[in-house]
Amino acid sequence: MSLPLDGLSAIVTGAARGLGRAEALELARLGAGLVVNDYGRPGRDGSGEGSATPAEEVAEEIRAAGGSAVAHHGDIADFDRARDLVDLAVATYGKLDILVNNAGILRDRMIFSMSEGEWDSVIRVHLKGHFNMTHFASVHWRTRSKSAGAPVYGRIVNTSSEAFLAGSAGQPNYAAAKGGIVGLTTSSALALAKYGVTANAICPRARTRMTQDVFAGFEEPQDGGLDPLAPEHVAPLVGYLASPAAAGVSGQLLVVHGGMVAVVERPKVSAKFDTTKESFSFDELDALLTPFYAERGAHETFAATEVLGLKRGRTGQNLS
Repeated sequence: MSLPLDGLSAIVTGAARGLGRAEALELARLGAGLVVNDYGRPGRDGSGEGSATPAEEVAEEIRAAGGSAVAHHGDIADFDRARDLVDLAVATYGKLDILVNNAGILRDRMIFSMSEGEWDSVIRVHLKGHFNMTHFASVHWRTRSKSAGAPVYGRIVNTSSEAFLAGSAGQPNYAAAKGGIVGLTTSSALALAKYGVTANAICPRARTRMTQDVFAGFEEPQDGGLDPLAPEHVAPLVGYLASPAAAGVSGQLLVVHGGMVAVVERPKVSAKFDTTKESFSFDELDALLTPFYAERGAHETFAATEVLGLKRGRTGQNLS
């Protein structure tokens, strides 16, 4: 029986735990050969000594289930290590077809308390890591497409967050990185379309090591049922976006959790004002904009939070 991803190869970064592990297992279940990447540092803030063991354990789990997988222990925010990861996929499977960018860390702090290092480290792992991997994967696909004289198969699934959509008071570095990832995704989708490559981003909500504080009070079911916040709810969407069935889906942002997928529209103009003179004056802007925002209410700007049914954690963090 043919599987949706038979004959395809995939990289999943940050795949030793949580979302990345669930995504890697799902892609393997659908037939893909996996390169399981994880730096293996124990701290969710990126601290501690790196280890090859966590990535290798997931690769072994895939092999034990009858799938194909190799492990890669390396920091994807390092430009050379990202190149090595793509090279490993090509050396192992002959080509790369699917890239799932998931690796990340947290260093939460309010904007007035955040250090330069806390800002830089989160931007580096999330946003630069996504760029590094996308860069080398796109070089591979563009080279293959030019050689073949035709589009090739390429899928990118990036990981953004509801922290970007609705703000997250204690995570200015994380929210900024996740917003940047959406911009990277839409740009990549446009640039790579002619080579046969799609690029999409997801905003997952799941109970993982990264969100253990946020979900305090949202305990796992005790009746043996599937946790609504389990990463396994997110993985099927990643499998779909990685598949041939999603050939017509690109440049999209989707929120996913607990059996729900929401397609997020790009920002739209909600109001437009024209000056009655050659140029706006302060007084004219005051007369137009101040009553407009007063009538709408301070929170209506973020109406998407109500549509998506977001709730806040006690620390002001979002649930993703």
